[in-house]
Amino acid sequence: MRRRLNQMRIIVLSDTHVPRMAKDIPKAVYEEIKKADMVLHAGDFAEISFLEKLRKLKKTVGVYGNMDSRELSSALKAKEIIEAGKFRIGLIHGWGASEGLTDRILGEFKGDKVDCIIFGHSHHPLNETIKKVLFFNPGSPTDKMFAPYNSYGILEVDEKMTAEIVKL
Repeated sequence: MRRRLNQMRIIVLSDTHVPRMAKDIPKAVYEEIKKADMVLHAGDFAEISFLEKLRKLKKTVGVYGNMDSRELSSALKAKEIIEAGKFRIGLIHGWGASEGLTDRILGEFKGDKVDCIIFGHSHHPLNETIKKVLFFNPGSPTDKMFAPYNSYGILEVDEKMTAEIVKL
C-alpha cells in the first residue's frame, strides 16, 4: 500500500482494560495496527504492560484514564495534542457522566485550536462534528457494558481528515 507524504492511517483505541477486563484486544485490531502509521489510545489501558506491547508494534501516543494503574498515570499525561499533517488532534480520556461529556472535554482544549478531539471513558462510540470540531470516541474493543457493540477507530489524514468506527 503506497501512501503520499502527508497521508497517515491512525488506529484509535480507548478503554481496552487489558489485562483486567480482557486478556487482550481482538486479533483483528492487531491486523489493522500492522497497516497503520501510528496508534492513539485515549486511556484506560489498565496496566503499563499493554502500553509497552503496543509501543513495540507501532508508534503509540496515549493518555491515562480513570481506571489506569498508578504506574500509567505517572508515565502518561492527562491530555496530548498530536500534529498529523495539517491537523491538530487533541487526545484525552474524559470523566464523569456521559451527559455533557463533549462539552467538558471541549473546555479542556479551549484555546488549543484542535480540529479533532479523540476521547474515551463512556465506551460509547461517537463520530460527530460539534462546534466545528470532530469528536471521535472509538468505543471499546473489549467491553460493551455501556455500548451496543465492541469497536475501535480508524482516522485517515490526508488533505482532509476522515474517521470511521469499526464494529467488531
